[in-house]
Amino acid sequence: MYRGQEPVTGPITFYEAVARALKYNLDYRLKLMESALASDLQDVSAHEMLPRLVASAGYAGRNNDSGGTSIGIEDRQESLRASTSQERYRQLAGLNLTWSLLDFGVAYYRNQQKLDQILMAEERRRRVAQNVLQDVRNAYWRALGAQRLLPEVNALLLRTDKALIAARTAEERGIMNKQQALAYQRALLDSLSLLTARREDLEFARAELSALMSLPPHSELVLEDMQEPSLFPVTVDIALLEEISLRNRPEVMEEWYRKRINQNDLEIAKAELWPNIAVSAGFEYDSNKYLYNQAWSSTGLEISLNLLRLTQLPALQRAEVSQAATDDARRIALSMAVLTQVRVGTLRYELARDDLEFAEESLRVDRELLRYAHAESSSTLGSELEVIRAEGRFLLSRYQREASYSRAQAAWGRLYNSIGLEVLPEQIDNYDIKTLASAIEETLRTQELENFSHIKAEHSVDANS
Repeated sequence: MYRGQEPVTGPITFYEAVARALKYNLDYRLKLMESALASDLQDVSAHEMLPRLVASAGYAGRNNDSGGTSIGIEDRQESLRASTSQERYRQLAGLNLTWSLLDFGVAYYRNQQKLDQILMAEERRRRVAQNVLQDVRNAYWRALGAQRLLPEVNALLLRTDKALIAARTAEERGIMNKQQALAYQRALLDSLSLLTARREDLEFARAELSALMSLPPHSELVLEDMQEPSLFPVTVDIALLEEISLRNRPEVMEEWYRKRINQNDLEIAKAELWPNIAVSAGFEYDSNKYLYNQAWSSTGLEISLNLLRLTQLPALQRAEVSQAATDDARRIALSMAVLTQVRVGTLRYELARDDLEFAEESLRVDRELLRYAHAESSSTLGSELEVIRAEGRFLLSRYQREASYSRAQAAWGRLYNSIGLEVLPEQIDNYDIKTLASAIEETLRTQELENFSHIKAEHSVDANS
């Protein structure tokens, strides 16, 4: 599972995480192998269209002579004595070339199906790659937030534990009003519960990212604290995004190829109704010394037709109509799902941006409250508890902001995925991690939201062509 991986030598950027996931992710590697297998099977099927060239050699023998006599047709009298024209033991050899029009037609349609299966495997590879990119985009920013916040969360959890013990002691000794002490304890327990839950989420994000990159167990994962990319609003017409998604989504393209494969199955069945023309040519050798010509060449032409197969024609015509209607219905249903995903993805992304703005505003307010709490702090226990409560609220707001940003990135990833844009170079195994990460970064940057205007221009050029 981990053989041949480039070692991690430093902090991992987002694009390096994507590169590692795409290069070493087992699901993606499986789809690459399926594409290669489909290509190999197509190479095999292409040879089936060639004529058959059969070379043969053998040895024949019997324990007595082969021969016979002849009799007159009218008087039934034997006219010749028994004789033979074949040796008991002889050697045979031959080289025969045969070509069948029916076999060629069937092989041709089978080869077309294999070609479509290659394209289907490639679309499945694209779909897995897009899903891996989406999962990495979601997990990376959550894991980066975990790396930023976990040390502070752990430190604050220790301080909260100590403050909780101090509040209980103050209550028991009567240093603080009982109701006030219980209120502080309630606030500290709520903060402790929320921080513990958030720490679990942060730890899970790191584990998820490690699994996506197929890092060996117990590998140290350090992410580069890179600048967060800005998340711009969607300014492209939703109808244009829907049209692009119908042209680019791997699932839609796969249905097109499946329709052609089903159609070729019917073409094969119809081709078998036609007469078959078979042409043959060969060279033969027989060591039998009684033959006047021990070596000879032969040619042949044969036309045949299976008359009973003609009864299948009405059923084939009905099946063709039903198959086309079924394929179109399946593709239309899938297209409707794709359009829904684009619209929902756009709405979810805009809502996630609004949530991010709200989280940033809440973080600003809690930062100011913490500053006032520090400014007004004194040596009293109540003042210390208020500072800890402010720090807890501020840290929770930071977590909410990190979570909101990761959700916004995930929403953008789902929208990007729903459109079906390509993000990968054609070959992956030939790239090292750094080179592949640079190629992915260049591709993603050209298709970020602030550059979405180029999609409209490219789409117009494609439509005109």
